[in-house]
Amino acid sequence: MQIDLKCIMLRPTEKYRIYKSDPKDCEGCPFLSQCTKSKNQEKVITRHVWESYKEKANHIRHTDEWKKIYPQRKETIERVFADAKENHGMRFTRLKGLERNQHELLIIFSCHNLKKLGLSKKRLGYI
Repeated sequence: MQIDLKCIMLRPTEKYRIYKSDPKDCEGCPFLSQCTKSKNQEKVITRHVWESYKEKANHIRHTDEWKKIYPQRKETIERVFADAKENHGMRFTRLKGLERNQHELLIIFSCHNLKKLGLSKKRLGYI
């Protein structure tokens, strides 16, 4: 049995959508006791606004293409963080405050990108 759920409220602070069924739709349903324990016979579903994105990401995670490219993370993306952690002292922060740490990381990763650019230019013979 399919029930039409209407979005009745979007809480702006919590970013949840609340869906409620019409009690008239649920009145004679044989699964009512399994579906809801509400006295006014209505089903309430609360979903985060990002829930659909999480479902899409979970679906993509099980595709053959993803299973093929996922092992490359350790060679590309995670290697950058490992280098920064070991070579640039990023195990702990030395500064206080979010803004100061963001500025320091911006400088560190800018230097890292310049290093990658220089090495690739050297490899291609431009330097």
